[in-house]
Amino acid sequence: AAEMEYESVLCVKPDVNVYRIPPRTSNRGYRASDWKLDHPDWTGRLRVTSKGKTAYIKLEDKVSGELFAQAPIDQYPGIAVETVTDSSRYFVIRIQDGTGRSAFIGIGFTDRGDAFDFNVSLQDHFKWVKQETEISKESQEADTRPKLDLGFKEGQTIKLNIGNMTTKKGGAAKPRVSGSGGLSLLPPPPGGKIAVPPIPPPSSTAIANHVTPPPVLKSSNVSSGDILLDLDTPASASKAPASAATDLWGDFSTASSAVPNQTPQQSNWVQF
Repeated sequence: AAEMEYESVLCVKPDVNVYRIPPRTSNRGYRASDWKLDHPDWTGRLRVTSKGKTAYIKLEDKVSGELFAQAPIDQYPGIAVETVTDSSRYFVIRIQDGTGRSAFIGIGFTDRGDAFDFNVSLQDHFKWVKQETEISKESQEADTRPKLDLGFKEGQTIKLNIGNMTTKKGGAAKPRVSGSGGLSLLPPPPGGKIAVPPIPPPSSTAIANHVTPPPVLKSSNVSSGDILLDLDTPASASKAPASAATDLWGDFSTASSAVPNQTPQQSNWVQF
């Protein structure tokens, strides 16, 4: 995994001064005023890179880019990079070679903004390292916890009750039930039945206004059914049965008797 990690550049500063510093005699920290600030021991370019979780401070030649020294940093702030007590432009770093030897040197920037960028690049990198460590730790803890099984067991079922759904307010009006006679009725209450209104009997006025069928000429071969249809002539009235109870067309005969007697040859329709 370490071989697959790539190196990224965090910060580049074209001018940096390197100083040999005296050994620290106490725990009070380093002071830049103890160095020979006007006569740096080396001047070149500084690059801050990262590979995985480790950051590197590389001191390189300005022209050729040859590596002068590098300081691997595992944490910040830490022993690998320390600030001085009397200035914000100077730092003490621990450089290492491939053999495992190490030494402490001082570096300084002419511009205070360069020193600020150098400091922030290291802080951002190790802030990201801290977040990655916490995320990986939480994922490992989640893998060790027992997983909750929410699946159905074999033969297990569930039941959903969707009945007795209430109608939303402001919905469409219920359709009215049309009863006999063309009357529009309200729907019946639950469990009830629709009461059909009674049909009123025909009035005498409606019978009087009814169109009477035309009279039929009498002949010798007229059947008994044709006699019932002849309701307008006086002869049919004399040949009708005497009993009014057995006459199915009594009401029509009454209405036709009020019409004046006319000759069948003149008109086939009754005058009203």
